[in-house]
Amino acid sequence: MDRDLILSASKKHDIVPGKVYKYGTAGFRMSADLLDGVTFRVGLLSALRSRKLNGQAIGVMITASHNPAVDNGVKIVDPMGDMLEQEWEAHATNLVNAPSHDELVDYFHKLAETLKIDLSAPGKVIAGRDTRPSGKTLVTALSDALAATNTTYVDYKILTTPQLHYLTRCVNTEGTPGAYGEVSETGYYNKLIQAFYRALRGRTISGKLSVDCANGVGGPKLNELLKHHDPSKTGLEVKVYNDDVLRPEVLNLDCGADFVKTRQRAPVSVKPAPGERWCSLDGDADRLIYYWVDPETGFFMLDGDRIATLAASFIADLIRTADLQDNVRIGVVQTAYANGSSTKYVEQHLQIPVVFTPTGVKHLHHAACSYDIGVYFEANGHGTVLFSQNTWAEVKRKEPQSPAQKDALETLSALGDLINQTVGDAISDMLMVEVILAHKGWSLRDWAMTYQDLPNRLVRVEVGNKDLFQTTDAERKLSQPEHCQDDIDKVVKKYTNARSFARASGTENACRVYAEAATRSEADELANKVAAIVKAYGG
Repeated sequence: MDRDLILSASKKHDIVPGKVYKYGTAGFRMSADLLDGVTFRVGLLSALRSRKLNGQAIGVMITASHNPAVDNGVKIVDPMGDMLEQEWEAHATNLVNAPSHDELVDYFHKLAETLKIDLSAPGKVIAGRDTRPSGKTLVTALSDALAATNTTYVDYKILTTPQLHYLTRCVNTEGTPGAYGEVSETGYYNKLIQAFYRALRGRTISGKLSVDCANGVGGPKLNELLKHHDPSKTGLEVKVYNDDVLRPEVLNLDCGADFVKTRQRAPVSVKPAPGERWCSLDGDADRLIYYWVDPETGFFMLDGDRIATLAASFIADLIRTADLQDNVRIGVVQTAYANGSSTKYVEQHLQIPVVFTPTGVKHLHHAACSYDIGVYFEANGHGTVLFSQNTWAEVKRKEPQSPAQKDALETLSALGDLINQTVGDAISDMLMVEVILAHKGWSLRDWAMTYQDLPNRLVRVEVGNKDLFQTTDAERKLSQPEHCQDDIDKVVKKYTNARSFARASGTENACRVYAEAATRSEADELANKVAAIVKAYGG
């Protein structure tokens, strides 16, 4: 591999001196004007990653999800559509932080040598981006890195994040018995719609669904999917809102899943009528939040916890009806931010085990893989349901003894194709929710009645040094500073059904304090008291 070629290409894409970059769950994400050199270097790493994995295609997605339009980000997708292997996050961080172009090329070759990568072997990368204007420039930086390293490159242009994950797995399984789907955007739409028809099993959906697309890439992609959908087959009528991708400044502005979740209200530009079924996607269409307006009590949100409990309840029923409960283990994965009532409902009412992981989808995804069917959703609406190879073997092996058992087996099979197996996918998850509500004959009110959320509050606390705060027990307790957790525990004991925890922010010098209790006033009071404790220990 020509050192001078990489060096001269790198000189076109400087990094901002003095800035420290860290690869996290979202890859590198920040103000777009800081990302040109970063994206070039991510291209170099993806070239190495592909060769390390014997020429399998690596995905690169350029997106900043629910962030404002001025931001962007770049992240790597592994061959099966998974997030980048954790060990390689450190390689990404080190490579991007090389202080000069010469040191960058030195580190690139040193990394190849250390990891025993044959640089003369072929490599392949595929890429996608969301609708942000900065995406075009960043794709140029990426393609320059791939050209300099003689890496085959396919640009799929504008995609949702889940579509890029889908395509990455499709490219790497093409022509095998486990082929995930057709290698095209059209293949994605066809797979989802055909699975949607099969999963409904002749049932029809009543009532219109209104979808807020955050003025992001989900708008045009959902509209494209609907061209493949025949409403006469399903009864589903979809009305798309906030799909303006021509004005970058309105991306995620007062709309989208993150806005609805954090503000606990409908997007500013829409006025849902009482009883209407609404949902919101985020800017890159990997988060989903449902909501409706109750004629008596007002706005009601059905977030990631609610989607997880709905999916777990329905799938567990299918497993029992199919008589697979002895061979197929189902589990639910949550984070500390999950509402305590949802955990209690899953463990006590549904009788399904719950495990907790640190915040970040990579942790939940990994834990979900330990079950035959792993249901994971963060409260923010990002999640999916993973089906193991053992589950498929059991579903295929089972000979139905009744029409009900046949129906359950075929519904399970269709759900496995409908639900994106590579990553949380708002459009796929939306179709899953519609299928489950149709099977149960439920309205959003019926769904809302399954359990009552404990009132909760999330507070941001600015501290002198966030690194003082270290957590344990899946981020539910502080191990450092010493005695801080003891003081929090003493306060929590004074309230009914109460729980509170603090964790350092991943992106800013602050801590997040979460509190829940039996009443709204108690939750607010507890959050403020714990915030004061954190502030006192914050240096």
